[in-house]
Amino acid sequence: MNTGSALMKIKKQLHEAGFKLTPQREATLLVLLENEKDHLSAEEVFFFVKRKSPEIGLATVYRTLEILTDLHVVDKVSFNDGVARYDLRKEGAKHFHHHLLCLECGNIEEIEEDLLGEVEEVVESRYHFLVKDHRLTFHGICQSCQEKQGKAQ
Repeated sequence: MNTGSALMKIKKQLHEAGFKLTPQREATLLVLLENEKDHLSAEEVFFFVKRKSPEIGLATVYRTLEILTDLHVVDKVSFNDGVARYDLRKEGAKHFHHHLLCLECGNIEEIEEDLLGEVEEVVESRYHFLVKDHRLTFHGICQSCQEKQGKAQ
């Protein structure tokens, strides 16, 4: 999906929830859309927003990210570094997508397919727990780092 149509869909979600797409929110959204694969922290989002709109403050970016998280436009996720990062939720996704986190280089890859459907069913039936969402991060060594380690040995 291109940035324009994604922005229009998010604008509609904001309006349905009683929010306007202010210029500050739009600048924040554009940064998230343009850096979709990067899992940016609030401070990194702010850094990019400041380049486009120097008048926007960090508190405004934080508020916008919290609104987008509450509306499930973005997912807030923490990896090993303890920093909250923001990840755009794919259109039509019922769940948070999964991640592969390399413990060597820190690279984060996304897994788009939902691997936990059967696990959810077991949790709901066995533990009588209504699952609303799930998050899964695999911690390990990426292929590139494995190859580097193999060459070094």
